[in-house]
Amino acid sequence: MKKGIAASPGIAIGKVLCVENQAIVIEKHTITDVDAELEKLSECIDRSKKELEAIQEKTRNEVGEEEAAIFGAHIMVLEDPELSSAATDKIKTEKVNADYAFNEITNQFIAVFESMDNEYMRERAADIKDVSNRVLGHLLGCVKKDLSHLDEDVIIVTHDLTPSDTASMDKKKVIGFLTNVGGKTSHTAIMARTLDIPAIVGLSDITDYVKTGDTIILDGTKGEVIIQPDEHDLSSYDKLKQQYNAEKEHLKALIGLPTITTDDHKVELAANIGSDEDLDAVLSHDAEGVGLFRTEFLYMNRSSLPTEDEQFEAYKKVASSLKGKPVVIRTLDIGGDKEVSYLKLEKEMNPFLGYRAIRMCLNGNVKLSKDFMGKDIFKTQLRAILRASAYGNIKIMFPMISSIQELKDAKQLLEASKKELDREQINYNKAIEVGMMIEVPSAAVISDLLAKHVDFFSIGTNDLIQYTCAVDRMNEKISHLYEPYHPGVLRLIKMVIENAHQAGIWVGMCGGMAEDQMMIPILLGFGLDEFSMSAASLLRSRQLIRSLNKSEMEKHSQKVVTLEGADDIKKYLVDLEV
Repeated sequence: MKKGIAASPGIAIGKVLCVENQAIVIEKHTITDVDAELEKLSECIDRSKKELEAIQEKTRNEVGEEEAAIFGAHIMVLEDPELSSAATDKIKTEKVNADYAFNEITNQFIAVFESMDNEYMRERAADIKDVSNRVLGHLLGCVKKDLSHLDEDVIIVTHDLTPSDTASMDKKKVIGFLTNVGGKTSHTAIMARTLDIPAIVGLSDITDYVKTGDTIILDGTKGEVIIQPDEHDLSSYDKLKQQYNAEKEHLKALIGLPTITTDDHKVELAANIGSDEDLDAVLSHDAEGVGLFRTEFLYMNRSSLPTEDEQFEAYKKVASSLKGKPVVIRTLDIGGDKEVSYLKLEKEMNPFLGYRAIRMCLNGNVKLSKDFMGKDIFKTQLRAILRASAYGNIKIMFPMISSIQELKDAKQLLEASKKELDREQINYNKAIEVGMMIEVPSAAVISDLLAKHVDFFSIGTNDLIQYTCAVDRMNEKISHLYEPYHPGVLRLIKMVIENAHQAGIWVGMCGGMAEDQMMIPILLGFGLDEFSMSAASLLRSRQLIRSLNKSEMEKHSQKVVTLEGADDIKKYLVDLEV
């Protein structure tokens, strides 16, 4: 048995699919058998083409013709005689290995396309890069499994999953995640909870213990993995899985009921989503709104920026589907662990403290692509959100605000976007609510001042805890120091809620703490107005809140902030037995 960090509850029993995150390393070698190298290149190009044709056909049948056209463009790159003949000539004349020759030639093509004035042609450079990596993977024997087209149910086992990996994977076939690295608030953990998929992270070396095809049991509630289980284990965990599923079924009786305490205090239970694809879970779990729409996923798993119209359609779909319920859209929050390759952001020593989120969006000096600066990208998104606000109860939220000036600058760009739409006579909600995330300690400390400039706060506890405790939340070596129950964190949260209410604005929470069943009673006592979480946690949280008395929880929350340490607070909450 292996034990890691329980990241998403539930039990999965199934076969392993190991996904290796191997870097493509190209070295130059002098060869003697030119014909063998030419044949190797030809075979790998042909194999890549057949893969792309299969993916194109499946995409056409399951998604649509427009999406399949992407792979058609990749096939055209492989069929370009200039590309293959140039690589062949290089092998013949310079007597170098096929992977070196092919990489050199494709890099030349990429450089040419990137330097063109035409935006469409520049975007083709990303297609060439994608195709090149596929062929090089075959040449070097380090092909990364395409997670978007899986033939059977699998439990993904890998060192780590990138946001792009999870954005593109076949979510109907992935029944669990196991990773060597990560913590409860890592991207993999967040996505697993959003998708209602059992997951364990921070296992250190699980990739050394299993191989593709192995049968394992994943207990995401306890954080335990059983490798090659015997019949007794399989039978026992199958029963536990049925019990877990039965409990989930029982919770459906709460659908349609208000989230209200025993002393008639009502709060809002909202869902966190990454795209309009998450709508089914939001609606089926009876969310009272969307408290966090992570828009960065609209920018991932593609080769160029999403257009204003593309974003507008996604936001409109969510707003329309919620039928008047609130939808809080967080503006672009990339950087940290969320990379967008085509923006070519420089690697940073401390990416979580670096050029990310609102800092990037307010920058009018640094180009993030051939044509666009941060402000251009930001305004495009703001226009799309405003346009969509005519179709539902949309609210705008700015991430990673650390000062009043940043907030004012963001609101100024929003006002400029409104004026543009007014001139173009495009309809939008002129009274749209504007809020900000409290995830930086400096913002929490001046929340009384910030509250005068916004309509609401949403506390992002994942980052707030990391910045308050000075702990990298992605580093499993110090995961024990990432402490949601730290009295300093709780005091900041209490202060933010009190300052907001004094200013007459509401407060939500969209970090992992909002769905922590042990923490919900205390947050209720603090006066939190909205709890936003993964859709899978909504009904369980509603059940808990409906059993609580807010007045009693206020007394407990006052006591908790007087305790000296996290262990004392945990013990106090366990003894509550709510």
